[in-house]
Amino acid sequence: MGKLKQSNKEAKKQPLLTQKEKKHAKQVKKLAAGITPLLPH
Repeated sequence: MGKLKQSNKEAKKQPLLTQKEKKHAKQVKKLAAGITPLLPH
């Protein structure tokens, strides 16, 4: 067996949201901003 190589790099952290989830959240936010409630003054 060969020598095991140890790296001092930290393992990459998993993102909280995937690319699809990020895109969906952005679209929802954009749509929500376009809808303004009608409030009588």
